[in-house]
Amino acid sequence: MKTLKYILLSTVLTGFVACSSDDDSSSMNEPLPALTAGEADFSNYVAVGASFSAGFTDNALFIAGQQNSFPNMLSQKFAMLGGGSFNQPLMNDNIGGFLVGGMLAAAPRLYFNGEGPVVLPATPTTEITTPVTGPFNNYGIPGMKSFHMGIPGYGTLNPYFGRMASSASATVLGDAASQGATFFTLSEIGGNDVLSYATSGGTGVDQTGNMDPNTYAGNDITDPNIFAASFSAAVDALTANGAKGVVANVPYITSLAHFTTVPHNPLEPSNPDFGPQIPTLNMIFGALNEVYVALGQPERAIVFSETEASAVVIRDESLADISAQITGALMASPTFPAFIGQFGLPPSAAPLVAGLLGQTYGQTRQATAEDLFVLPSSSVIGTVNEDYATALVGQGLPPTLAGQFAIEGITLPLEDKWVLIPSEQQLIMTATDAYNNTIQSVADANGLALVDFKGILQEASTTGISSGDFTLNTSLVTGGLISLDGVHLTARGYAVMANEMMKAIDVTYGSNFEASGNLLNAGNYPTNYPPSLQ
Repeated sequence: MKTLKYILLSTVLTGFVACSSDDDSSSMNEPLPALTAGEADFSNYVAVGASFSAGFTDNALFIAGQQNSFPNMLSQKFAMLGGGSFNQPLMNDNIGGFLVGGMLAAAPRLYFNGEGPVVLPATPTTEITTPVTGPFNNYGIPGMKSFHMGIPGYGTLNPYFGRMASSASATVLGDAASQGATFFTLSEIGGNDVLSYATSGGTGVDQTGNMDPNTYAGNDITDPNIFAASFSAAVDALTANGAKGVVANVPYITSLAHFTTVPHNPLEPSNPDFGPQIPTLNMIFGALNEVYVALGQPERAIVFSETEASAVVIRDESLADISAQITGALMASPTFPAFIGQFGLPPSAAPLVAGLLGQTYGQTRQATAEDLFVLPSSSVIGTVNEDYATALVGQGLPPTLAGQFAIEGITLPLEDKWVLIPSEQQLIMTATDAYNNTIQSVADANGLALVDFKGILQEASTTGISSGDFTLNTSLVTGGLISLDGVHLTARGYAVMANEMMKAIDVTYGSNFEASGNLLNAGNYPTNYPPSLQ
């Protein structure tokens, strides 16, 4: 079977749905009130957060993205009320990515080539080990988890902070607090505590109950109590001198385009590389399905439709492993030698094939709409897993037959890293809810403004969210809110985030950014960047 390509992205739209307006012409003639700060002091603004605060977009950090970060947007509004300069640790170019010792260590940004996101064909010029001189106002550190804020020497673990750290032993929180902010934003804290688990397809461990983050692996979910201690320490440090601020809660990240773009059923019978193979595939799986029924597991049956799109086959580690039972049942079947004979295999190969089928399909099923597939799986589904095919040849299968049994998502179940099953999604939601409870209580206890980023993203992923003349949603490429990596925001999305923060500041501290007409016009900001920008 040839390599298949099932996931095609539609051409980017040139515009978005306009919102209707019921403006009263008489009200348009009324003068707007003058902009006031209320109880807030914006003279020295410091942002603390992760990749969103940094302006990370299209899977990279680069100058244009940093200039369109929501903290930089806010600083320009704060400057109208006495805010000072806002210094960011800018990268060297608009290529994105970076070098370590002159060698490529992080890939350039993505751009849209008319069909989908692709990596910019350029070489980064930012040597990430070269320090940049502060002081800085933006401590948005891509990849930073909650408990990373207080780790001495974190710069040795995260090069984005390493290039801007005040010393080799500095902490993110210590450097940020030392800037003596009069106003701060604390955003995305908690996002990375579940994000790497999600983007890895749930390959990490839920560390709830483990109070030693030194034992956590990179894709693990942070214990809620560890998060609570870290978040509280951050707020204590930033408010120690009386600073006011705004914090944002954590969205359900599984509603981002990274997890909602790839369908569970991309196998179209009209595909010339897949459709003609359906009868043979159903014949092969028919023998296996009989075993499932005999073992009382009929729900694991694998059937491909000749008239409708079919779901991919996945490995589900939550299922009981019945590998041995499958192998035993096939070996006990008097018709099994004749079955494998259809593939040119002698009866003596029966034990080998029975063992391979048991090993391969002992914890598998077809996907359902409740399963979420990570964005990179779109380039894997339907392709031949060459390593697995080579391994099958090594066990005695002919190369052609080995290739036919190594098609990702069809004859070879997709690995855990490509899919978030419902139980893994629930772990993410449970941790997120716990983090948000802490954020709410700490914000209330300290009189801080709070942005419901969770609610905003839920609205964007369902009905869409209105901003000026645009209705933005979380669709990849066309939605306007989410950048080409499926996780981070576009510049237009960051403008929406800045507006929501100003609205929250108005409510809590008595400023009037919204009433005075000083919110940002999201339409003034791009949704992606051309390849010519370097």
